[in-house]
Amino acid sequence: MIGVPGTSPPVAVNGELVSCFMTPDTRTMPFTYPAELRAEIESLVGAYRTDVRNFRSDDRDRILAEVYEMTEQRFEVCRHLLDTRPWDFFMLVEIGLDRMHHAFWRFLDSQHPRFEPEHRYRDAIRNYYAYLDDQIGELLERFDDDTTVLVVSDHGARPMLGAICVNEWLVENGYLVLEEEPPSGNGLTPFKDLKVDWGRTKAWGEGGYYCRLCLNVKGREPNGIVDPEDYERMRNEIAEKLIELPGPGGTPIGTTVHRPEDLWREQQGIPPDLLVYFGDLSWRSNGSLGHGQYWTFDNDTGPDDANHDRNGICIVSGPGVPAARREDLTIYDIAPTILAAAGLDADPELRGRAIAGQPA
Repeated sequence: MIGVPGTSPPVAVNGELVSCFMTPDTRTMPFTYPAELRAEIESLVGAYRTDVRNFRSDDRDRILAEVYEMTEQRFEVCRHLLDTRPWDFFMLVEIGLDRMHHAFWRFLDSQHPRFEPEHRYRDAIRNYYAYLDDQIGELLERFDDDTTVLVVSDHGARPMLGAICVNEWLVENGYLVLEEEPPSGNGLTPFKDLKVDWGRTKAWGEGGYYCRLCLNVKGREPNGIVDPEDYERMRNEIAEKLIELPGPGGTPIGTTVHRPEDLWREQQGIPPDLLVYFGDLSWRSNGSLGHGQYWTFDNDTGPDDANHDRNGICIVSGPGVPAARREDLTIYDIAPTILAAAGLDADPELRGRAIAGQPA
């Protein structure tokens, strides 16, 4: 397993593992299981890179160079392990494509509000796709006809049209109250640095490709003030206002709001009370204050051309897999498909269904 999210720090597996882009620093942190695999990787590719430094930056030449360096290392490690180890299951996650989308989407997509035609980066994403295709092709040469192969993405990408500064809006509407205004002249202030008056605050939000909005519920939060009996009314009130929230043109931007119980069958810990897709994912959520208004065309964590989108890709090839284009698949179908290919029964509680049955 190489680069699979959620494997940092590295976890023990029945085999070998190289951890993911969430590894803080491979120079000082463990990133392999077993631990001795680290020396083998470093002798092969040098200092191993799990991610691109600060990929939300205007320094796109550096980003491009680091993406290719990282990807070449990752596939070199994949080829080495496939060639030197027996294996039953192999999984690789390459984060470089996500970083390319965030850094170079405006040069590809004519629908992007900051599209720059004929820019020297216009083919950057296309060229990286072709490069990935070649790298995957080299791996496929190592697999026989009895191997089931899946190429899957966990999300798609779309142009980022702007951002809604959710905490600016909550302050304007009296849901979020500050003990004092952020210091002027210091640019943007992250939410974690704000001095919040929790005794008068009803809600706050987080930034990201969507907003996680939380209510300050009495008995749940340390200084909660929203009465549990008023919880649903307050949640519905904020949801309705956000759906109608206009953009710079003065009309609603198509925001959708979801409740966690409608998305997840089980919830761990305390989930957000609302999940807000501003512009139905065309607009990002900014959590900082200091914008002077509740919308902007910039991401508050650095330059960003793309936001996540619902639809990714799913390509499956192997024994028993029909040659057909499918539009009815979901991300939940991947795990049952892998289990079926391995001859294992899926837990009946598992969402999704196998795309192809167990091979003969």
